[in-house]
Amino acid sequence: MDGATVPRRGTVHGVHGLRGAHPPTAPAGPTEPEENTAMSNARSDRPRRPAPPGAAPQRPGWPEVIAGLAAGAAAVVSLVLIPSEPLGPVAFGVLVASWSGVTGLFGFAVAAVLRIRSLAAFNVRRTTGRWMLLGALWGLVALVVKGAVILAVTTLTGYAEDPQGMYYDAAGGGAVAFVLTVLFLAVLTPIGEEFLFRGVVATSLYRYGPVIGALGSSAIFAVFHGVNIILPAAFVVGLIAAEVMRRSGSIWPAVAVHAVNNAALPLLVLFTGFSGPA
Repeated sequence: MDGATVPRRGTVHGVHGLRGAHPPTAPAGPTEPEENTAMSNARSDRPRRPAPPGAAPQRPGWPEVIAGLAAGAAAVVSLVLIPSEPLGPVAFGVLVASWSGVTGLFGFAVAAVLRIRSLAAFNVRRTTGRWMLLGALWGLVALVVKGAVILAVTTLTGYAEDPQGMYYDAAGGGAVAFVLTVLFLAVLTPIGEEFLFRGVVATSLYRYGPVIGALGSSAIFAVFHGVNIILPAAFVVGLIAAEVMRRSGSIWPAVAVHAVNNAALPLLVLFTGFSGPA
């Protein structure tokens, strides 16, 4: 007995393990996450189901651009048919100041009801106060750059014809005419023109990239202002507004750019009596 070796507990357990006292562990099968991953990969490899025929597109396209611009052009032509003499310079100036906003909203409405009928598809969506403030600051930048462009064009070409004379007549035509001019130029016109030229045109052209979207929509916006000294200035404002809309994802900061820029004209008349291009 003294010479017998007493097996230790660990040894006994080891012997039991060798003798198969504990049943072997069954091989592990595939875990649930692996099955889910495999199924997810299989689903991701499947081709996406195409949109059903007749479904509304997710963003405006050429049909909306053509319809909106055609409607806007028709509104511009209708204004040309209105005689200015019976109204007088002040009343006619107020009418013209309102017509830019009416033209834009009419063109936007025609484009919006054509196929999509969703304001968000045209970037008409809520934004933040920070972006509205940035839009206003960029409006000041646009105002300065636009003024420099007009000064350069007039200096190089000697072209000094004022295509916005009726706006100065309206802004200087008394308190009521001044208030209406401010509302039409700094509120209605920015909303209408931004909805059409940025909400419809720029949003559609951005499918071809940010450069084509911004330059193309700004060129169209400028041409709608006529081939005059305001054309390059309108291009500058449109370019800044288009980029602000693209970066913010909302039309409203672009409206702020436009509003600050347009408000300068009646305020310039109010404080200085200036009557040249602005």
